[in-house]
Amino acid sequence: MSEKTQAELLSEQLFANEKNAYFEATQQDIDLAYKFCEKYTDFLNKSKTERLFAANTIELAKANGFTEFCPNKKYSAGDKVYVLHRNKAVILCVIGKEPIEKGVRIAAAHIDSPRIDLKPNPLYEAEGLGYFKTHYYGGIKKYQWPTIPLCLYGVIVKSDGEKVEVSVGDKPTDPKFVITDLLPHLAVEQSKRTLNEGIKGEELNILIGSRPFNDDKASQAVKLNLMKLFNEKYGIVESDFQSAELEFVPAFEACDIGFDRSLIGGYGHDDRVCAYPAVMAALNTNAPEKTVVTVLADKEEVGSDGNTGLCSAFMANFFNDLAKQQGTEGYIVLRNSQCLSADVNVAYDPTFSDVTEKNNTAFINKGVCITKYTGARGKSGTSDASAEYMGFIRKLLIDNKVVWQTGELGKVDAGGGGTVAMFIANLDVDTIDLGVPVLSMHAPFEVVSKMDVYMAYRAFYVFFN
Repeated sequence: MSEKTQAELLSEQLFANEKNAYFEATQQDIDLAYKFCEKYTDFLNKSKTERLFAANTIELAKANGFTEFCPNKKYSAGDKVYVLHRNKAVILCVIGKEPIEKGVRIAAAHIDSPRIDLKPNPLYEAEGLGYFKTHYYGGIKKYQWPTIPLCLYGVIVKSDGEKVEVSVGDKPTDPKFVITDLLPHLAVEQSKRTLNEGIKGEELNILIGSRPFNDDKASQAVKLNLMKLFNEKYGIVESDFQSAELEFVPAFEACDIGFDRSLIGGYGHDDRVCAYPAVMAALNTNAPEKTVVTVLADKEEVGSDGNTGLCSAFMANFFNDLAKQQGTEGYIVLRNSQCLSADVNVAYDPTFSDVTEKNNTAFINKGVCITKYTGARGKSGTSDASAEYMGFIRKLLIDNKVVWQTGELGKVDAGGGGTVAMFIANLDVDTIDLGVPVLSMHAPFEVVSKMDVYMAYRAFYVFFN
């Protein structure tokens, strides 16, 4: 083998050369990554809504020695506590050895994903077919949702206050549901619409049945038969839909993608592909120097508003309670703290390369992605991490041999998007985005790299420990 030239040696020393995780990893590392992703895939299949993700996280936390947080109890180093907030948000905390006023390490992810919600009065019949009227949640391409199998999750609160849980379509023997579309033979006018209007919001009607009640004289016989089924199974009447949270999500399961099984396809990678590694990093942290906090929030896909989103005070309230136990104030804790906003970024797609700027985008298999700022166009709606904090995170990952890269969310004028980072930064916390690159983001079936998922876990773990 010929020796490297002076130019080659100098370029290796001076140029920014992002690395492929497979070239940097040992076979043992690769085996660990694939094993980690098997558990992630299984968890993703069981956690298709924010309520399910929260409930399954609490179950995992309890199995790993976490107990419910009590504001009036004094905790010691090594204690592990959890908060389940309104069944849709979670906080996991491992008490560190240092006084909390010196700051904590926070990983904050969101556990909601784009989906199809029901309207308050959803049930109707049209020409012998039964439907649900819907209102989509989050940023979706509406044309991607018709003609795929859907399942239904959620809760219904009846007029007497009883809460009924609903889960239909998650088992192989369950019925599924679907949004229909026009056949191409009759879609001449539809084809003239823009892609964004190919399917309109009011056309996302979910087909749920066609069998009439066996009384020829009854009007709306299909609706009546459906309502009879609902009443028999759940004990509800039609008006109970007005106090329900019912969500339709894809019925297919997450699975390996590719002959080499190097990728994972599934619904809800954004942002559960970051939430799960952050949870596992907290569960595997036992005696940290600084207190460790993992926050799983709701509502990010619609702006983080509401009392389960990170625009609300639920996280700050937790820090206030924790600070009082150690004789300090929550704002003191927060201003000395550091956060990884655990959210995904776009992965470079060679088929649609024109929307990304190749020098500043993330790639599949090149590790976890650090995003200094998100937002849109002129950095609107972002916190823009400081050079000092960016440098701290870079050194942390380099020193611990975590494969990483940087990336923006597309070209400057191509669009953009946001994360929860700015809401935490607004609390005077050093914050930066760090997460997994995703192909087909916000689609019903997204794709990620197993090595990138594992590097996200490694990043959160070294950040905590």
